[in-house]
Amino acid sequence: MTDRTMPDRARRIALLGAPIDMGASQRGTLMGPAALRTAGLAALLESLDFEVVDYGDLSVAEVGDLADRPPEKANHYREIQRWTRVLSRRGHEIAQTGALPIFLGGDHTLSMGSVNAMARHWQERGRALFVLWLDAHADYNTPETTITANMHGMSAAFLCGEPGLDGLLGDDPRASIDPDRLDLFGARSIDKLERELMRTRRIRVVDMRQIDEFGVAVLIRRVIERVKACDGVLHVSFDVDFLDPCVAPGVGTTVPGGATYREAHLIMELLHDSGVVGSVDIVELNPFLDERGRTARTAVELIGSLFGQQITDRPTPSNAIAPGE
Repeated sequence: MTDRTMPDRARRIALLGAPIDMGASQRGTLMGPAALRTAGLAALLESLDFEVVDYGDLSVAEVGDLADRPPEKANHYREIQRWTRVLSRRGHEIAQTGALPIFLGGDHTLSMGSVNAMARHWQERGRALFVLWLDAHADYNTPETTITANMHGMSAAFLCGEPGLDGLLGDDPRASIDPDRLDLFGARSIDKLERELMRTRRIRVVDMRQIDEFGVAVLIRRVIERVKACDGVLHVSFDVDFLDPCVAPGVGTTVPGGATYREAHLIMELLHDSGVVGSVDIVELNPFLDERGRTARTAVELIGSLFGQQITDRPTPSNAIAPGE
């Protein structure tokens, strides 16, 4: 495979906040971007010799509503529609600058816009986008399958082109990914109809049983190998409830039995070594439920590992994070 890594792209990072919290049942994730900044995200990345540009937080206050008919089971559809359109447009613009975007959430509906932006960007450059969904939940519901009607549980389904939210982007381009390019990692809570849909689509799911049995290193390397085999680019969508609640209590949808602190760091370190990561989401951090900023600090530490922070000067297969064009 031709090495198309671009060191200049790898050294520039763009932060973009999306204070969304109406996609979940528990409010408070709108404070997530501020908590990540307060926990020192930009300073940490700069200490790793990255040039960091913080574009601040997006706003949808001036965005008008579309005229499509909202689905019957999609709570706060209009607000999330506005966020998705703005995120997709702004994320695409930022990707065009050559920086590596990190989207700061906000609940997981953020990914409906961020992943669409990145899929569109790489599609224009003739490369396939893969998505690693680090999450306790599959988020593969649709308005037809959902139990709660909360739209943060529909994000992965939307990015794979599932029907039911077809008007979400209006006339803006929708760049869906093939379900074969989605890897759900760390799942431990999946609804019945959601599971059936995923089985039909043959979605790859690594649950905690597999992680316990085989270990994260073997399983995450399989993901990396598939991306590299296609000369693809990986978007990491990191929901902090991927972690066990004892490590990350500041989330509204805690599920016991999640990844340990060390397992999560190993995943991030291996992803860094791979050189395939081209963009990142950090979602579902709810400072209102946190313990003195503990979850925010943990998330920032994990992003540090993803971008090369290490204790010793250990040689790695790649000196860059993101693949180039």
